Amino acid sequence: MPGVSRPRDRKAPQEFFVGVDVGGTNIKTGVVTSTGKVLSSVVVATEAEKGPEAGLQTIKGAIEAAVMQSPIRWQGITAIGLAVPGTIDIPNGLWMEPANMPLWRHIPIRQLIADHFEKPTVFLNDANAAAFGEYWAGAGAGAHSLALWTLGTGIGCGLIIDGQIVEGAHSHGGECGFLYIQIENGRPAATGMRGTLEAYVGAAGLVTRCHEALARGAASTVIAERLKTGEPLTPLLIAEAAEKRDPLGLTLIDESARFMAYGTANLMHTIDPGVVLFGGNMTFGRNETELGRRFLGIVRDEIKKLSFPVPAEQVRIDYASLGGQAGFIGAGGWACSIFGADAVSLMRGHAV
Repeated sequence: MPGVSRPRDRKAPQEFFVGVDVGGTNIKTGVVTSTGKVLSSVVVATEAEKGPEAGLQTIKGAIEAAVMQSPIRWQGITAIGLAVPGTIDIPNGLWMEPANMPLWRHIPIRQLIADHFEKPTVFLNDANAAAFGEYWAGAGAGAHSLALWTLGTGIGCGLIIDGQIVEGAHSHGGECGFLYIQIENGRPAATGMRGTLEAYVGAAGLVTRCHEALARGAASTVIAERLKTGEPLTPLLIAEAAEKRDPLGLTLIDESARFMAYGTANLMHTIDPGVVLFGGNMTFGRNETELGRRFLGIVRDEIKKLSFPVPAEQVRIDYASLGGQAGFIGAGGWACSIFGADAVSLMRGHAV
């Protein structure tokens, strides 16, 4: 397939890349090798409320710290991968309107970073970066195609097909948290859209479903008692209750798994991925806990009911493995794909 080559090619000469994952709370950076090994990792507070000028200085400082803490000096860095949340314009390198950073609007961030460090810089969405990290060096290593769901405040998604990130014609490819799973009387999400996957399984949707169930008189032990003490209702409380076999907690987590199966079936009928992974803060302890295994088991069982038999049997559904480092690893890996010595790139929308 024409385009970027898979950076996991062990025959390529060893190169080094900086990956940057900018979030509303933290900026995560690190130096990675062309085989996906992490040589350094730095986390600093974003302090988004200080605005883009101060934030850009923080990003630059985090990048400098990541290189300083690695065994590689600047002359050994081939390129930088820069991942950010929210709407972006990849061809023009613009960070458009991050929802959780209201002071940041239409920032030409890719070129600012490229010019400051005098390094080629690739620009991408944060969920896509995490997906590429898992495809390159994580739980999706060796797969031909991959979908990564990130479960948290919202529902993020990244799609990889044969080494290519699905970016789309308008830099909005892979926004599958906004797949519609309810047409009539759908729940509203923070975006104003109704009936989307995020409206049901994102943190706010999960909490709202819990409030509604309690109002209907749903049976609960742990949640009801904890709320009586004045504790706020959060996804963490719901998950802790489910771990203690609270009937309402279990029902809510089971429902979330079924909703995610609907979204996953839609992806399977669209791109037929070899691997589907779940990451983010709402993965319930992953395979290490009974609740995490229960969640994934329900997703797998529902998929068999919703999908064609062959892909339903053959798709691998599992948890992501890189945790909070997936974003910067994937950003560095994407820079390797675009600017590495063995890369074959169309150079669309990348600063050089």
